[in-house]
Order: sequence, then C-alpha cells, then structure tokens
Amino acid sequence: MSDPALNAAFFDTMIVMNRKLRTLYDARVRERGLTLSRARLLIMLHDEGGKTQTEIAQALEIEQPSVVSLLDGVEKKGLVIRCQVEGDRRLKRVELTAAGTEEAKVLTGFARDLRERILTGIEDDDLRAATAVLERVLATIGQEFDSGAGETPPLRERRAAR
Repeated sequence: MSDPALNAAFFDTMIVMNRKLRTLYDARVRERGLTLSRARLLIMLHDEGGKTQTEIAQALEIEQPSVVSLLDGVEKKGLVIRCQVEGDRRLKRVELTAAGTEEAKVLTGFARDLRERILTGIEDDDLRAATAVLERVLATIGQEFDSGAGETPPLRERRAAR
C-alpha cells in the first residue's frame, strides 16, 4: 500500500493545480466575454462538429437545464445556432456560426500556447509517465463512482480526436 502522506500530497497537488489552471484559463476567456463552460462548448463543437443538446450534456458532463442556459448565452452572442434535425422536429442540432468558428480557433490557439508555456522544460518521458498515472486515477474514479454510464475516454483518445 502506498504512503498515506504521499497520497495526500498527490491529491492536494492535483486539486491546487486544477484550481490554478481553471482560474488562469477562466480569466483569459473572460477577457473575450466568455465563461469557461462557454469556451469548452465552442472548442468541442469546433473539434467534433455539431451536436444535439443531449450529446452536449453528456460530453461536457452537465445537466440538461445547464445546457439550455449555456446555449442561450452563446446563441445570444451569435456564436452558435440551433438547427432542426431532419426526421425529428423535437431535436435541435447545435452548430457553430462563422463567428463561433473564429472564436473557437482563438480559444484553441490560446489553450495550445498555455499548455506549451506551462509544460516548458518538462521532458516528454515525464509527461508520458504523468499522463499514465492520471489516466489510471481517472479509470479508478470511473470504476468506483460512475456506474459505467457516461465514461469519458482516456485523455490520449480525446487529444487524438483534436
């Protein structure tokens, strides 16, 4: 069994790192009049194409009412449109507008630059080892707490999809 103090230090470091990274990223997207959730949505739609509200809720791991509010906000900014799904009038597919595509490109560039700045000086082997550890932690969390539904793909699969 591993050292409890080391376990605590690992989790504390992850929590602090996550908080600081979110704060940094959130401050940057707020300069563009967005929130972290809106930025995530735009980048996802840019990377993966249009999605239904249900698919968005699953991908962003948020509840349906939150998706509606999220979409209302970006739609008012002219960044997305809701389109009818052929064959099912109840479904709406969310697509980026031209302005949304441009915004997503800016956000993607910012995220890439941020990663490069933060990871400067860290060797690829160290990144591979750290990623492997974090993927194992995520898998364990998925086994312990997710009943299998809504599992998120490993980080490397999500990166490969970009």
